[in-house]
Amino acid sequence: MFGVNIILWLGVINLFLVLFQLLSGLKILKVKYKTHKRMGILLFFTAFIHGIYAIVSYYI
Repeated sequence: MFGVNIILWLGVINLFLVLFQLLSGLKILKVKYKTHKRMGILLFFTAFIHGIYAIVSYYI
């Protein structure tokens, strides 16, 4: 996408999701628990896909 590897894009997305989780968990960002929980689930799946792509691209 735009000449940049999908692994890099997923890494950047994960960084922002982790920052969101941290800031909302510390109550710096005021969000509902439901939003915090859904973003955590999204973070898990994007991090999982990011890791799988990185492992596959390294070994294949």
